[in-house]
Amino acid sequence: MKNRTIIILTALMLDCGYVAAQNVDRQSPGQDVKDYIQQSWKKTLRYNPKDSADHIGLPKPYTVPCISGHFQEMYYWDTYFTNVGLLLDGHIEWAIDNTENLASLVERFGKVFNGSRYMYRYNSQPPYLCMMVADIYARTGDKEWLGRMFGTLEKEYRFWMTHRMTPCGLNRYSNDVIDKQKDRGMAQYAKSRTKCNIALDSLSEREVTTFASHARAECESGWDFTPRFENRCEDFCPVDLNANLFYYEQSLARFCRILGMPLKAGKWEKAARRRKRLIQKYMYNAKDCLYHDYDYVNRRLSPVRSAAVFSLLFSRVLSAGNARSVARHALKVLEFPYGIAATEKNDYHGTYQWAYPNGWAPLQYIAIKGLENYGMTTEAYRLAHTYVDGQNRIFAQTHNLWEKYNVVEGSTRVTSEGEYDMPPMMGWTAGVYLYALQYVKRHKHR
Repeated sequence: MKNRTIIILTALMLDCGYVAAQNVDRQSPGQDVKDYIQQSWKKTLRYNPKDSADHIGLPKPYTVPCISGHFQEMYYWDTYFTNVGLLLDGHIEWAIDNTENLASLVERFGKVFNGSRYMYRYNSQPPYLCMMVADIYARTGDKEWLGRMFGTLEKEYRFWMTHRMTPCGLNRYSNDVIDKQKDRGMAQYAKSRTKCNIALDSLSEREVTTFASHARAECESGWDFTPRFENRCEDFCPVDLNANLFYYEQSLARFCRILGMPLKAGKWEKAARRRKRLIQKYMYNAKDCLYHDYDYVNRRLSPVRSAAVFSLLFSRVLSAGNARSVARHALKVLEFPYGIAATEKNDYHGTYQWAYPNGWAPLQYIAIKGLENYGMTTEAYRLAHTYVDGQNRIFAQTHNLWEKYNVVEGSTRVTSEGEYDMPPMMGWTAGVYLYALQYVKRHKHR
């Protein structure tokens, strides 16, 4: 009887200790946000395997950026950052399904559309399919799956090299609208969003359709809209696009070696070396020690300093010494109390949501990951910590995560172009939050 009592008391003590530990954990910073994310992932799952008049059928279930309201289809580059969170939360199958859905668009249409609706067929978005494949392979080690994805990645890469190439050898964003004359509405749409000082009525028909084409290209950049491209997106070779394609070239070389194709690996390594030389030749600005988007039409650099520069660190384009120099100079102009702003503070003569003081989850992830790639863990930790703090602050006030935020105030008081009210968002905000929270916990006592 005595022994039984001791066993019961011990069990009660252990149980109380377990509950106490749970309560302590729940009171830890960020736990309420983490709980919200973990409880909400399933609410973003959709399944629509059949084509309709507007929606493109996808073979597997997929995640959408928002639980309700805006953005109820699958989007390209959003999904990469969503996958980061899904993998951290153990939802590997959902991440694989997302990746295979995007791959199905490449196989069917030759590219990944901006989103899974026919209205998005004219544009792709920043290429991140290779990054998704790399992340999943790192988790699963499944060579057979990697082999299936390899051909799709090659096909997508060919799209960028065939349809988005410039004479200088670097790539640009554009669009696949065939009848430009019927796209005049896009010009009015872009002007109304950015409030730029362009009088469309004073332009010729050709000038209006050119303006519309540039606007569509800017939508493909994912940064719609931004002062980076001066309303002439097709004239620029963007830093981040070319950094991403360098990532593809390096990764495809590595995948070749994994899959037993060493001779083919050499071709990809050569392509990566060539792109690295061209990035250095055309995009480096010795005056501020940073890389800028290159206006290949007018043979000059964009004057705008933007968070796109961290993509060069994310994709490991730079040497160690150069990366440290770039990071130091970029952080001076882009880092604020609650993270990295899309651009430096400046008067851009328009209203741009991809500009100061707005911060976006993917830009924080790229910066943190890029700094970590080059051993700058102090700076990476600082950015991760400020991002987590900012999202905790906003969640405490609103009980939601959001599409973008103000990096100066740590609030939802953002610059808006007025197309839609800023939506509550899971997607990339949730994915990057989980990554940043894990990074902070992992490096807290180092």
